[in-house]
Amino acid sequence: MKIAAAGVSLLVLHGCMVGPDSVPPQAPLVNSYGPEGTPKPTTSADVHGGGTQVFRPGRDLPGDWWKVFRNKQIDAFVQEAIANHPDIASAQAALRAARENVLAEQGSLFPQVSANGSVTREQAAPATSGLPSSTSGYSPYTLYNSGVSVSYALDVWGGTRRQVEALQAQADYQQYQLEATYLSLTANVVTAAITDASLRAQIDATNDIIKSEQEQLTLIQRQFELGAVAQSDVLSQQSNLAQTQATLPPLQKQLAQQRNQLMAYLGRLPSEDRGEHVTLSSLTLPRDLPVSVPSALVRQRPDIASAEASLHKATATVGVNVANMLPQVTLSGSYARNSLTAGSLFSPGNAAWSVASSVSQTVFDGGTLFHDKEAAIASRDQAFATYKSTVITAFKDVADSLRAIEADASTLKAQLAYERAAQDSVKISRTQYLAGAVTYPSVLTAEQNYQQAVIARVKAQASRFSDTAALFQALGGGWWNRVDQTAQAFPRTDAGYFQDH
Repeated sequence: MKIAAAGVSLLVLHGCMVGPDSVPPQAPLVNSYGPEGTPKPTTSADVHGGGTQVFRPGRDLPGDWWKVFRNKQIDAFVQEAIANHPDIASAQAALRAARENVLAEQGSLFPQVSANGSVTREQAAPATSGLPSSTSGYSPYTLYNSGVSVSYALDVWGGTRRQVEALQAQADYQQYQLEATYLSLTANVVTAAITDASLRAQIDATNDIIKSEQEQLTLIQRQFELGAVAQSDVLSQQSNLAQTQATLPPLQKQLAQQRNQLMAYLGRLPSEDRGEHVTLSSLTLPRDLPVSVPSALVRQRPDIASAEASLHKATATVGVNVANMLPQVTLSGSYARNSLTAGSLFSPGNAAWSVASSVSQTVFDGGTLFHDKEAAIASRDQAFATYKSTVITAFKDVADSLRAIEADASTLKAQLAYERAAQDSVKISRTQYLAGAVTYPSVLTAEQNYQQAVIARVKAQASRFSDTAALFQALGGGWWNRVDQTAQAFPRTDAGYFQDH
């Protein structure tokens, strides 16, 4: 009998947990991100940013991955963005709220105790005792009351614990959302700084070309004044110069808009731009690039981890709805004292108590609980499909980044060769024109080709840096090697502690 009673007590106190347990999905069974396996080292070009890059499978990512470019200004930009951007503060607050919700729900696992006290001054009417209204009334009196009530909803089927589990999964989701916010912000800052540097380099190259074409125009005008060339050649050069000058305002507009975007990432207003910027020549292209093994990627990407947490929450919610369909057991008790005087409130004989238990079971609800459970199962299936889609997108992102880095190196090498050939073509065509061997349209064609080649080479240089940053972002950004959470992300159980620390 004692053993049986102990077993029943253990079941009542601890109960079981109905519904499916959450199991992390298995990582894709692949060894590489593309059919060709790990990419080979990239080609190189004899220009800044044209070095060979080597992919290192299995190498871990640094937490401060942006430092691979060895640029103090980029590091300063990233630190300012992390400290000032409101999206970080918003993600921290969302994480704190989710953790507070977990603690709040955990309170449901404990008995709920309430205390009460009252003082009532009253006089009963004769009619309350069945006496005629003409009877003289009772004397007024004061009633003192104090008591304690206890209520405990037994979590026999684990519904409350499943709800705690679901809220904890939601807190995990918010944690990974915070990491995703950090990753997105830092990657955007680095990319914006590189794009800013690219536009500045394009503007500088365009100004150099304008200067060269202006000098060429001056030379042609002098020859026309001497009668050595036709006026049409002067007009052609003026048209070419104007065409080149017309490419400058769009670049300046892009630069201004890019600066505004960078200021937004830094948490500044456009009017707070202090002019700090990065140049392509100040950036270092990292030679060794880490490439996480595919099985590790599903644990590194914040978006995959968030999707897994959502799946965990949906699975736990199924258990909550299953538990709601089963009998609910509640224990309650109260202890009170009543007295006509405050001094005798705690005297013997003034005590009253009660103990009760109840079991409730929904008999008919029109199918509400059943369909709530089925809706939870459908939501779990949806979360699982979303998880798989997120994994596919993540692997695509890494594969795209690896292929882009390979192509960038080859593109820069080809663009550099094109630029040098175009530059030589301009020199030769100008010399031949002065010698009367070619017409002036040949010179114009060579100059236009050179202009396009210079701008394309600058863009190719910038792409090598920006796509390198994209690879670090695609691999998860190394958040597991740094601490992104501040006191703003934790429950305020002791506000003084966080103020001191």
